Amino acid sequence: MRATAGEQMGLGTEQTERGLAVLVGRLTDVFSKLVTQHLTLARVELMDDARLMGSDVARIAAFVPFVLVGYFFVCGALSALLARWLGWTGALALVGVANLVGGGLGIARAATRLKSFRLMDNTTEELNRSVAVLAQVPAPQPQSAALPQESSHGR
Repeated sequence: MRATAGEQMGLGTEQTERGLAVLVGRLTDVFSKLVTQHLTLARVELMDDARLMGSDVARIAAFVPFVLVGYFFVCGALSALLARWLGWTGALALVGVANLVGGGLGIARAATRLKSFRLMDNTTEELNRSVAVLAQVPAPQPQSAALPQESSHGR
């Protein structure tokens, strides 16, 4: 028994729909895996950045008292030296102004550096790469469902 063209087309449509469902399923799985990997990378990178920043902050906090005590003594000694020429008032004012200028420049530099720090830089790069790859992949061209041509047998 020979199948008609309509039956053949129905069978082809059914196979195409199954193939399409499989492709959509694979696409969903791959996209889900990609998103999961990006989220995992973001979490790991954020934890690593926080750990590094936390250890740096802890080191700074541990040494700040030593720096302050030493700085206090150096300022006192400098003021005592300058007091010979400027008097105590002038010497303390000069040391105070020098500290204000130096501290202001230091804070400005630290603020600029903090603004340039890019948190989660690797995650951003990976996301940009994924978007670029997804944008470059051309969409598959739909195949036309043409009916098979029957031979004319000379008619």
